[in-house]
Amino acid sequence: MTFTPQLRAQAGEGARKAPNRLRGDLLPAPAARPRSSAERFGVTGLDRLSLAPARAESKPHVLLVFKTRYEDAAGMLRGVTHYERASNSWVAYLDDEGRAEIDPRWVRSKRWCGVISRHTTPTLARTCSELGIPLVDLSDAPPMPHVSKIRADNAALGQMGAEYFLERGYRHFAFCGYRDLGWSQERRTGFVEALGLAGHPCELFEVERPSDLAPFWEGAEADALTLWVRGLPPRVAVMACSDLCAFQVMRAAEAAGVLVPEQMGVLGANNDPMRCELANPPISSVAANSFQAGYQAAQHLDELMAGRASGVIDVRIEPLGVVTRKSTDVVAVSDAVVSHALSYIREHACKGVSVDDVLRQVLVSRSKLESRFRRHVGRSPQAEIRRVQVMRIIQLLLETDLPLAEIAELTGFVHVEYMCVLFKRFTGESPGRYRRKHRTEPIAV
Repeated sequence: MTFTPQLRAQAGEGARKAPNRLRGDLLPAPAARPRSSAERFGVTGLDRLSLAPARAESKPHVLLVFKTRYEDAAGMLRGVTHYERASNSWVAYLDDEGRAEIDPRWVRSKRWCGVISRHTTPTLARTCSELGIPLVDLSDAPPMPHVSKIRADNAALGQMGAEYFLERGYRHFAFCGYRDLGWSQERRTGFVEALGLAGHPCELFEVERPSDLAPFWEGAEADALTLWVRGLPPRVAVMACSDLCAFQVMRAAEAAGVLVPEQMGVLGANNDPMRCELANPPISSVAANSFQAGYQAAQHLDELMAGRASGVIDVRIEPLGVVTRKSTDVVAVSDAVVSHALSYIREHACKGVSVDDVLRQVLVSRSKLESRFRRHVGRSPQAEIRRVQVMRIIQLLLETDLPLAEIAELTGFVHVEYMCVLFKRFTGESPGRYRRKHRTEPIAV
C-alpha cells in the first residue's frame, strides 16, 4: 500500500473552514506482537498505576475512557500516552471497557482530576460536571455544553476523498453514508462541495446505520444498495463515510456483478487496517489523524487542570491522507494514451524520468500528449511528474528520518538544492520546515 499525504487543491480550499483546524502527523506503526492494553499504551486498569514514579500520589489522577478494540480509539490513546510521557505529570488509569460512560458510581468511586473520553455520553458529561472534573471529549457526537471537544474535521476528510478521486482521473462520483449520523453528513458535504467546485455532480445513497455487531444489513437495505450500485455509471468513484460502509459497498458491488476497481473505485474513511484488509480487494481509505487528536486532548486537559486554559474549545483535526489499496489502484481515464502515460509516470517519476521518456512509451507527439493531458488530467505531463515526486518527498519526510540528500536521491533529483526549491514552490515551505511542522510523533526504531 502507499501513503498519500494531501496537497490541497485550490478548488477545494473553500469547501469548509473549521475552527482551530490543525495539521497532523503519521499514524503510528502497528505493534510487532499482540500485547495487553497496559503494555501497548503505558496505562492500566483501575487496580494499578500506569506510571510508577516516586511520589506518584502527589500527581493528578487522570481517567482515560478508551475502548481499545477500536482502531481510532487506540490511535488516540497513543497520542495521549506520548504527551504524558513527555510531560510526566499524571498518574493515568485506563478504562478500556467503557464502564465510566454508563455508570456514574464508577466515576464517583475515585477522586479524578481530569477525564479524557473517546466514548463520551450525557451521563458521563453530567457526572463530571457535578463533580467539577475537567472533561475532554473525543467522540463523534455533537458538542455538549461546557465540554471541550476535539474531533476529526469530517468535511476536510470528505474533501480529501474528492481530491484523491479527481487526481486519479475519475469523472463520475457517488457517496454512500448514513442519514442518521452527523459525522457522516459532514463527510458527505465535504465530498459533494469539493466535487461541485470542480464542476462534477454526485450520486447519493444514505440509509440508517447498522449495528457494529451485525454481520450484514437488513435484507431490504442490502438489496437497495445493490440496486443503487448496479445503476451507477461505469468507471465511477464511490466514497463511503467509513470503512464499515465501504465494506458494505464492496459486498453490494459483488452482488451486482460490478468489478472493483476496474469498473468502480471504492474509498473508505478512518483507515481501520483490519477492516480494510479483510475486504477483497482491500479497501483504500482516508486516514484520520487519531494520534494528533489524542495528543491535543492531553495537552488541553493539562491546561484545564492547571488553570491555564482560556475556556472550552472545539478543535477539528485534519486527516492525514489517503492510504491506497487495491480498491482504487487504477487510473480512471478514458483516453488509453493518457492512462498508460499516467501509470508509467506514477511508477517511474522518482527514478528521474523526463517527458521524453514518457513519449517513448506512448508513441505520440509531444503536442498531442500535452493536449490530451490538459484535457483529461488538467495539467501537463511535466507537472504530473513533479507532483508525484513531491508527494513521495512528503512521505519520506514524515515517515523517515532520512537526510535531505538521501531523499533527493530516492526521488529522482541529482541536486538536493533543486529538490528544495521545487518542494517550496509546491508547498510554500522548505522540506526541513515541513518535517518539523507536520510530524510530532517519533519514528519507531
